[in-house]
Amino acid sequence: MKVLVAVKRVIDPYAKIRVNDDGSGVETNNMKMSMNPFCEIAVEEAIRLREAGVATEIVVVSIGDSAVQETLRNALALGADRAIHVETESMLEPLAVAKVLKQVMSQESPQLVLVGKQSIDTDNNQVAQMLAALTDRPQGTFASKLVIEGDAALVTREVDGGLETLSLQLPAIISTDLRLNEPRYASLPNIMKAKKKPLDVVPIESLAVDIESRQEVLEVMAPKSRAPGQSVASVDELVDKLRNEAKVL
Repeated sequence: MKVLVAVKRVIDPYAKIRVNDDGSGVETNNMKMSMNPFCEIAVEEAIRLREAGVATEIVVVSIGDSAVQETLRNALALGADRAIHVETESMLEPLAVAKVLKQVMSQESPQLVLVGKQSIDTDNNQVAQMLAALTDRPQGTFASKLVIEGDAALVTREVDGGLETLSLQLPAIISTDLRLNEPRYASLPNIMKAKKKPLDVVPIESLAVDIESRQEVLEVMAPKSRAPGQSVASVDELVDKLRNEAKVL
């Protein structure tokens, strides 16, 4: 079974985010970048499927400029077999990303597609759902457990009321949640081996996909600083401050 995993390069989750002076976006120059944490979980799950004898090939794909090749090499070091870099200088919206992935799927014909449920930079949580709609494939979102049984995927997903288990007929699309697994670290020997694994560069123009932007960012702003906490001497004083100052009562 071939597994296709989509990964995204984002600002490292432990880096301190700075908003541009003009409010047009987030400062990315001289910022540490890494693979989106939810994408790491998707890569890890694909590797575990191969270790279990279910998956036979893992292909990772990423969209962006030449810098995303570092993220793809990281995925190869973790255990992916080959990588596809869809090259573009544009920042794509979720619908455009889904259209690009649809074209890659038509060329690769994977039996399973794994994506992170969302990226930590835009938090859209839309690509998996849009991709399933465009390709008319069953989807399992927010997966916290995945079991492959023959031609079906059993997906346990987190919902408001607890857990829900779905049986999806393969080929299917699944988005990964935090509790699905704990990603591994790439060893030094595997990092060296990753440099020799195939990485194909595909110009986005060759896919004939409409990537026109349909959204406009009006302003990006940093959250307001939190006021320092206050000590109170009694419950009555606490209730008074909650009612008259915080106005939450």
